[in-house]
Amino acid sequence: MHADMLSAAETPVAHTMPVADAAKPDTTTETRSPAERPHFIDLPKIDKSQVEDPYAGAKSPETKTPPAKAEAKKPEARPEPKPMARVPAASAPSSAMTRHERERQLATSGPLRAPVVRRNAEDAVLERKNIQWSYEGEGSPANWAKLRPDYGLCATGHRQSPIDVRDGIKVDLEPIAIDYKRSQFRIVDTGHDIQVNVGDGSTISVMGRRYQLQQVHFHRPAEERINGKSFDMGIHFFHRDEEGKLAIIAVLLERGSEHPLIQTLWNNLPLEVDQEVSPAVAIDLNDLLPKDRSYYTYMGSLTTPPCTEDVLWMVFKQPVQISAEQVTIFSRLYKNNARPVQPSNSRLIKENR
Repeated sequence: MHADMLSAAETPVAHTMPVADAAKPDTTTETRSPAERPHFIDLPKIDKSQVEDPYAGAKSPETKTPPAKAEAKKPEARPEPKPMARVPAASAPSSAMTRHERERQLATSGPLRAPVVRRNAEDAVLERKNIQWSYEGEGSPANWAKLRPDYGLCATGHRQSPIDVRDGIKVDLEPIAIDYKRSQFRIVDTGHDIQVNVGDGSTISVMGRRYQLQQVHFHRPAEERINGKSFDMGIHFFHRDEEGKLAIIAVLLERGSEHPLIQTLWNNLPLEVDQEVSPAVAIDLNDLLPKDRSYYTYMGSLTTPPCTEDVLWMVFKQPVQISAEQVTIFSRLYKNNARPVQPSNSRLIKENR
């Protein structure tokens, strides 16, 4: 514009840039009428010291990145979680502890595990052969613990059966309350012995426990010895209570007169292994017990694998007679199906005085 066109009332207007812009104020002037002149509103000055620093949470001021560049490739920031409670310095892990040391510390802080039983090469060979336990050959009692891992107690147990019953303390033992019912029976050759199964309802009660009769089976010779003396045969009456506790009554058989009930059993022997015979006859197992019910008692185990311990044993003192012919009949099937006697390991043995 030309200078002579300016009115005397008009004064030059100076344009000022906002304080935030670092540029110098524009001193360019215009000649406009008052109606055309823009009106500027004076805003309060901003105190930069009160403005929140967007980099206040950064670890180091030297690593600040302009927001446009730092946030361009990052997803929308999530609200920061509330700070966790500070761990006391005494319980905090040492910074010097390596990762392997921390892992080792955690690995050993749990419950103790049962020790692993290591099996040698010979044991592994027998196990791979899948040999069944028996009384002779590779499956004989000396190798029972090598046949399967769960048979380990047969070699490592400290209360194994049978034993040579001797040096018992003589006391007044409570009588065994025997309640055997007359019933039908089933007889089977198990491949290890001759077993007789009877109906439910036959029980014994002793030492505050009531046991149910499970089965009866025979051994030749008797597995138990009394003061070093052995017997021709033996009978085991196998019982179990409601909690799974086991109790076994042992009856010793010696040569003498023929036994009528045993003859009934032999008359019904199965012709093959695992064949079960169910005769149409009833028997009374009380007839297999001696008249004198005094006994020895001790804590032992099963005499066959897995050789489970914590079994209550009661061995009647008085033997029951069986004929030589009846012994021979059993011998045709099993010449020897008795486990050798085991160490007593100073176990307490009690007997009726």
